[in-house]
Amino acid sequence: MNKERRKQINEAADLFAKAHAMIEDAKSILQEALDEEQEYFDTMPEGLQGGDKGDMAQAAISALEYAIEAMEGLDDVQGYIDEATA
Repeated sequence: MNKERRKQINEAADLFAKAHAMIEDAKSILQEALDEEQEYFDTMPEGLQGGDKGDMAQAAISALEYAIEAMEGLDDVQGYIDEATA
């Protein structure tokens, strides 16, 4: 690998590190919202859990879980970048 490409990869790694920190912050906020929505659903009377409010809460819970899971998939990126410059 030549010096110029290594420099480009290092710049990308720096940008990714900043982005990853922001993603971790977002993930933390989403996890908190997920925990609160799950608690809301769990403390909802059984009759409401099976109704529209319960369905909406479950949909929100699922969407938040998928979003968090997708963000966790980015955790390996730094390792791949490091491997490219090794």
